[in-house]
Amino acid sequence: MRHLLANLRQHHRRPSTPLSSFRSAHYKPPKPPPPPSPPTPPKPPKKPESFTFHDETWEDPYSWMSKLNDKVAMRHMDVYMEQEEKYTEAVMSDTERLQSKLQSEMASRMAFELSTPPLRWGSWLYYRRVEEGKQYPVLCRRLASLNEEFISHKSPSAGFDFTSGKRIEQKLLDYNQEAERFGGYAYEELSEISPDHRYLAYTMYDKDNDHFKLSVRDLNSGSLCSKPQADRVSNLAWAKDGQALLYTVTDSNRRPYRIYCSMIGLNGEDVLLLEESDDNVYVNIKHTKDFRFVTVNIFSITSSKVFLINAADPLSGLTLVWECEAQVHCIVEHHQGYLYLFTDAAKEGQPVDHHYLLRCPVEASSSPRSWESVFIDDQDFIIEDVDFSDTHLVLIVREGRKYRLCSVALPLPSGKGAVYLKELNPIFLHLPKYVSQISPGPNYDFYSSTMRFTISSPVMPDAVVDYDLSNGKWNIVQQQNMLHERTRVLYGTSSSTSSMKKPLISNSSGCLNEVNFEDDHLWNDLSEFYACEHYDVSSHDGVVVPLTIVYSRKYKKENQSPGLLHGHGAYGELLDKRWRSELKSLLDRGWVVAYADVRGGGGGGKKWHHDGRRTKKQNSIHDYISCAKFLIEKGIVKENKLAGWGYSAGGLLGCFSH
Repeated sequence: MRHLLANLRQHHRRPSTPLSSFRSAHYKPPKPPPPPSPPTPPKPPKKPESFTFHDETWEDPYSWMSKLNDKVAMRHMDVYMEQEEKYTEAVMSDTERLQSKLQSEMASRMAFELSTPPLRWGSWLYYRRVEEGKQYPVLCRRLASLNEEFISHKSPSAGFDFTSGKRIEQKLLDYNQEAERFGGYAYEELSEISPDHRYLAYTMYDKDNDHFKLSVRDLNSGSLCSKPQADRVSNLAWAKDGQALLYTVTDSNRRPYRIYCSMIGLNGEDVLLLEESDDNVYVNIKHTKDFRFVTVNIFSITSSKVFLINAADPLSGLTLVWECEAQVHCIVEHHQGYLYLFTDAAKEGQPVDHHYLLRCPVEASSSPRSWESVFIDDQDFIIEDVDFSDTHLVLIVREGRKYRLCSVALPLPSGKGAVYLKELNPIFLHLPKYVSQISPGPNYDFYSSTMRFTISSPVMPDAVVDYDLSNGKWNIVQQQNMLHERTRVLYGTSSSTSSMKKPLISNSSGCLNEVNFEDDHLWNDLSEFYACEHYDVSSHDGVVVPLTIVYSRKYKKENQSPGLLHGHGAYGELLDKRWRSELKSLLDRGWVVAYADVRGGGGGGKKWHHDGRRTKKQNSIHDYISCAKFLIEKGIVKENKLAGWGYSAGGLLGCFSH
């Protein structure tokens, strides 16, 4: 029987039979199952609530989401957020392999620095480092004389001198131990070393009480001082060469309103120096860089005032030195008998678009004080920021879109009045290409000729750089190397003197001197591989909006590239255009990354900021849309392949633009 069935099967499979051919010609394969229906986005519950403001009434069905103290509402919020997460996972389920690959790529490029760049102050080098297996860093210092070059910080032996057999590192504060003090969580907001290097004042977040708590640690003994130990502290300033600490505290609404003075090591209550009972008045304190004075800023909705406290006698009272309209920037510094004020306050009742620098003698004879301008207004050089040392004034200036860094010898000539910057023979310090931001470092050491800055660019990882103001030489202290061709993560390993002994002083900018070592290879610059271009985009009302684009020279394709447009446009803040290692994964896949400097943000003066806020917020959105259209119309980004990118106010910008 088995043999017979086998013969029958063979006969049935014979393709030469007419019946078999007929059936094969009319065979229809079964239909594939229909694709699964796309996931349905969750819908949050609507709970309409009416609001009336300025005689206008409207309903908000989602206002319940903002009621953080309503436990029932927050439970509903948790459920809804969980649904959103599941929906996102479902939509992105077919990209899991790509997500995993991108995550691995990005993680491999992250800089795992075990130590911050050491900062020299006086005879000490201060730094933070992470010990193996620990969650939080340790604040340390060592005498620079024992170890001028910062040796490897990648092993515990970093704090040990094998020649002398002595430990050269001093642990000042272990934040892992602080986490134990504060319930397993260590978040520091303020940290100030006293000018005599004896004490450390710092504030840690107390999550149980939802405020920052002040502590002072004796660095000689390592123990906590019995006082001050205050709650809700928002500012610190040392006085009396480290024997006194001034601090501000906030009220229940987080408004800084009181200033206290504590004498370190002495018994007795801390002295209340100032209290502002008006709910609309805020106070802020800061010591001058030479620790001669403590400045007190008192600002409200109607005015801004700056007072001085003599740091040698902090209980001697406050002296008013400046008063102007509300909502302005006022920073006072002291240098050899002169007060310097960096501000954007109105001049002679007329609003100004940018900051400027004033000065007057400390011992002013007139009341109110007569302040004089240091520089004649020059639209070619906009001063963005200033920093002081005992021997130099350093200015971050903007020339059009180009940021520059220059130093001027101090003291400035007296009795000459306001001058043009170029008359003071500024030395322009060397910078890489395409600088998008220059951020001053802590620069605690007022008497050092070296100042630290972080240099940012869309096509270069952030570089922490020490500039010697006496000769213009620079030293790249720390910078991530994306290409792994050069290593520069330790102190003093690459500098402007590595390839040339003598700087060249060029005169390419008129009569302005610029230090130029003719060696841009010292910077870990990626512009050989990634292009950075600037465009002027006309917005809906004809205003020109700056647009910066970055792309791979190798992988970008005309009219085919996907794009990512970044925007923020709020608070007068500069748009963050720093290089991000994670964006390399997009650039190397042919993406274009673009940055729209829309109105409302910084970089264009106060008017640029005000033209994109409140009733003019729509300008920010129009500017962003204009930049998006420009990218498509010029073929820089392929149509329907442009994505928006923003966070905080930038998220709002992208949402409305969509």
